[in-house]
Order: sequence, then structure tokens, then C-alpha cells
Amino acid sequence: MGTVLHQIYEEDFLGFSYGFRPGRGTHDALDALWVGIIRKKVNWVLDADIRDCYGSFSHEWMVKFLQHRIGDRRILRLVKKWLRAGVLEDGVWSETKKGTPQGSVISPLLCNVYLHYVFDLWVQHWRTHRATGEVIVVRYADDMVLGFQHRAEAERFLQDWRERLRKFELELHPDKTRLIEFGRFAAENRKRRGEGKPETFHFLGLTHICGKTWKNGKFIVLRKTIRKRLIAKLKQVKAALRRRMHQPLVEVGRWLRSVVQGYFNYHAVPGNLPSLRSFRLEVRKRWLCVIRRRSQRSRNTWELFERIAEQWLPVPKILHPYPHLRFDATHPR
Repeated sequence: MGTVLHQIYEEDFLGFSYGFRPGRGTHDALDALWVGIIRKKVNWVLDADIRDCYGSFSHEWMVKFLQHRIGDRRILRLVKKWLRAGVLEDGVWSETKKGTPQGSVISPLLCNVYLHYVFDLWVQHWRTHRATGEVIVVRYADDMVLGFQHRAEAERFLQDWRERLRKFELELHPDKTRLIEFGRFAAENRKRRGEGKPETFHFLGLTHICGKTWKNGKFIVLRKTIRKRLIAKLKQVKAALRRRMHQPLVEVGRWLRSVVQGYFNYHAVPGNLPSLRSFRLEVRKRWLCVIRRRSQRSRNTWELFERIAEQWLPVPKILHPYPHLRFDATHPR
């Protein structure tokens, strides 16, 4: 059924929607955001997150949205059963009155459908008929970033958006929704007003920062791994290394290589090399501590361990092209 719904709604979903769609991933959304900020007149960024979107949307509205596009009653009946499947906790079943059942494979698609009607179509109409300046939109599931040319317009949009969500039983997360000054003129304007550096915002695991190129000092969006995410990943690695303390060194080395390489595969974007080096260095430190704890007579010095690390830990290097190169390749027009 999920495949059928995907095929139906792929024709309807808009271009700025990237989450859980075939042929689209997180880096496509990151590329689109980078290109939008660089090429459009973006002076203000609205970083928004819907509070508990998967667990809050209305079943009644969900069914209405599906009926608008799907005429097959069998599919609608299956979706209704799925929504009412409930949650089993400690052997006790409880009914699901809102949102989707936890862990349901169809939840991301239903969330996309809900936000397609509640947000995507509405924001497309808003920026076409109400906005006077340029507006960019990038949505990945319930995580959205919008860029505005004018602050007053951004504030008016935020007010209209809150009212729109309230109608469909959703709300913005107060702690994760911010309007910040961001763009090519942000640093200069804030300096003139005697304020600090432009604020940063997080999106899909990366912190976005106002920066300049080394060659000619032109504006560029710098991206680095969110520090909290990096620290959390290191804690996971440390705990896993302790559990594997007495496993053969070769076995641990193979496992650790896959972990570090997997981390690099996502975070190795242009400009993020210092974060990658920091991650590898911290992983090496934790591995050495675990090896030394295996025996009180351990003679593993840093120099000796360096040779072990060079054998098993991948060297950090940039694996992703600059966003505009990949974006232009996938969007030739």
C-alpha cells in the first residue's frame, strides 16, 4: 500500500519537499538551502520545527486529505485501520487518537501528505500572491527553513503560519522556531548597529554560518557538524568500545572503521574538514584508553597506537561536491 501511495503523491508533491521521497535525500535538501541563500535575496532566515508533528496531526483531517486524491475505498479503509492501530507499551494496548502509530513504516509518507496540504500548497500560494520580496522554502519532513528578503514579511508570515497550523491541530515548537538575520549583508548590518556576529542555525545535522571566501571575501554559507551531535556520537562510540574491550583488535578495528567512514560519508561537506579531523582524533583517544585498560601492563604508547590508528581509521577528506555543482546537475533548468 505504501508503494501505491508513493506513486500517487509523487506527482503532487512540490519541489521544495525533500523528506522520505524516492530519489531525494538530506543532502539534496541541504544543497537546495545553500543555493537558495547564496543566489536569492535572503536577509532573514526562519528556522522552524513543528512540535510532535507525527504524534499530533488530526485523523479526521488526514482522511479528508486522502479522500481528496484517492477514490479507492479499500485503500482508505486500510489507512484508517493503520491510524487506529494503537500503541503497545508494557503489554498494555492504548488507542491512537492523533498522529500515527509509533514505528509505523507508513508514518513518514502520511506526514508528508498532511504537510503537503497544510503547509506546502499554502506557502506556495502565500509567496506567490502575498509576498513582495523573494522567499525560499526547504522542507524535510517536519523540519523547515525559510528565507525572506524583508523582515516585516517574515514576521507576517510567521503569524499567518501559526494561525494556519492551529486550524489543523498543529503548532510550532517555541524553542526550535527562530527568526534570525542571516545572509550576505547580515554581518555588515549587525556591525553597523554595534551587534555581534550573525546568529547561526541548525538544519539536518549541520550548523549554518555566515562566512566569506578566502580568495575574494565574497559571502558564503559555511557548514559544520552540530557540536551536540558530534559529542553525542563520541559518547556512543565510547560506550560501544567499552563493550568490545576484550574483542580482538582486528575485529574492533574493522567495526570502528565502518563507524568512522559512515560518519564521514554524511558530514564530509566542503568547509567541514576541521570537524572531521576533530572527530577522528577523539575516536583515537577513546580507542587508546580502552586498549590500555585491557591490561595494567599495557605498553601501548601514543606512537605505537598511531600506527594502529593509521591502519584502521579512515583519513578525513571532503566527499561531497560544493552544493551548487550538485544542485545544478540535478536541476539542469
